[in-house]
This record gives sequence, structure tokens and C-alpha cells, in this order.
Amino acid sequence: MLGFEAAMPQFEALGAQVVGVSTDPGPSLAAWRKENNAGGKQILLSDFPRRQMLTAYGALETNEQSPVYRYAKRAYFIIDKTGTVKYVKIMDSPLNLLSADEVLKALKDSGAA
Repeated sequence: MLGFEAAMPQFEALGAQVVGVSTDPGPSLAAWRKENNAGGKQILLSDFPRRQMLTAYGALETNEQSPVYRYAKRAYFIIDKTGTVKYVKIMDSPLNLLSADEVLKALKDSGAA
């Protein structure tokens, strides 16, 4: 299973840009980037404090009965150059991950590349 860091050249070869979005504030993302040595071309965006993007894409838990209300779900989106969403995968648990191989396959199958 290929990790995202190792797969970055494959995403770039397909003309894709990988972007991470978190509900953490910007300074927390900067600290995470430094602690995890996540430099390079990776883009990390903060959807804090309003969480508008995650809400718009259905990647925020909004069920008030949930034990953790308003948490960011782990989600994967492929959006083409015109802004059309070509692929969506929202995980049931934040512990579930897609491999880079799965996302690369989805990218190729979506026609967005």
C-alpha cells in the first residue's frame, strides 16, 4: 500500500494537486507540519472556526445525537479543473483511511486527470 507522501510524484504526473483540509486553526496546522516534517508542496488548509467548507461538502458530523458533534469526517474528494466534484468518499470512521493507490485509481477512473 502506497502512502500519500511517496505517491506525490504520481499525483503530480496526472496533473493533480493534493490538498488537506482540517478543522484545526492555522497555528495548529503549522505546528503539525513542523512536528511531522511535512514540508514540500503539500497544501494544508484550515476550515476553522466556521467549518463552512466541510459542511458544504458533507464532511462534518452534524448529528446532534453523535457522541462527538461537529467533528470533521475523513473524506476524499476529486474536483476537476472546472470545479466539478468527480469523486466523493466519506469514511464512516476517522480511523479508516484510503490508500494513495485507491485515490490514484479513483482519480484515473473519474476522468479528472
